[in-house]
Amino acid sequence: MDRGRLRDEVLRLQRQLTLFCLFAFICSSAFAATTTAMRKPIHRHRFHRFHWTRWNPMFRPSHESLLLQNAEIDRLELPRIQDDNELEALKESGALQPILANEALRFDPRLDPSRRYCRPWTRDFVQDLSQAYYHRFHEQIQVNSAVRTVKGQKKLRRHNRNAAPAEGDTASSHLAGLTVDLQRRGMTQDQIHWMQRYLFYMKALGLVEPEEERHQWVFHIMVSGHYADWRETQDVVPVERPESVTLAAVGTK
Repeated sequence: MDRGRLRDEVLRLQRQLTLFCLFAFICSSAFAATTTAMRKPIHRHRFHRFHWTRWNPMFRPSHESLLLQNAEIDRLELPRIQDDNELEALKESGALQPILANEALRFDPRLDPSRRYCRPWTRDFVQDLSQAYYHRFHEQIQVNSAVRTVKGQKKLRRHNRNAAPAEGDTASSHLAGLTVDLQRRGMTQDQIHWMQRYLFYMKALGLVEPEEERHQWVFHIMVSGHYADWRETQDVVPVERPESVTLAAVGTK
C-alpha cells in the first residue's frame, strides 16, 4: 500500500472515530436529560403526597405558642415544679389532681403513675374531651404525658432535642401541671379531624393552647385556668362541632 492510500485510510478511520464519539456523547446527554426530566417530577410528586397525607396539622408547634403557654402560667402565678419533693407536696395539698382511667380514657403504660397528675381544670378538660370522643367513636383516648418536673425535663432533653426547654420563656408547660399529651398516632383521619375541630373551638374561646407534635405524634394541649370558670357556665358537655356552631351533648353535668 503506497503512502497516499495509507494516509487516506487513516483519515477515514479518524473521521469514523470522531463521529462515533460525537454520537455517543449526544446519546448519553439525551438519555441523562430524559432520565432527569422523567425522574424529578415523580420524586417531587411522591414527596408532596407523603408530606400532605401524613403531616398536615392544624396546630403547628411554634415559638409563639410556647410563649403563650408560659404567659398563662405566669398569669396564674404557678410554680415550675422543680423536683419530686415539690411534686409530692402539690399532690398532698390538692393543687394537683390524679387523672383517672375509665372506659373513655387510658394511659400509655410507660407513663409513671406518679406523673399521672395535673391541675384540676386540666383534669376536667381531659375528662370532658375523652367522654365526647368516646361518645363519637366508642374508643379510648390515651394520655401519654401529664405533669413533669424541671429535673425530669432536663433529663428528657438529653435524649430528645425536640422537647421544650426546662427553663426560660419557652419552658415546657408540663412543668406547671397545666398540660397533657394525648396520643395522635393510630387515629384515623376522621378522628384527627374531629380532635382538630374540638380543639379549634376551645382555642377560639381562649381555653386551650394546642400543638400537634410531629416527632412524638401527640396532641400537646395546655389548658387555661379559664376552663374552670367556663365549665361552670355550661349545661352540656361539648361533643363535636362538625359543620355548625351549635353544641351537641352527652348529658348534663
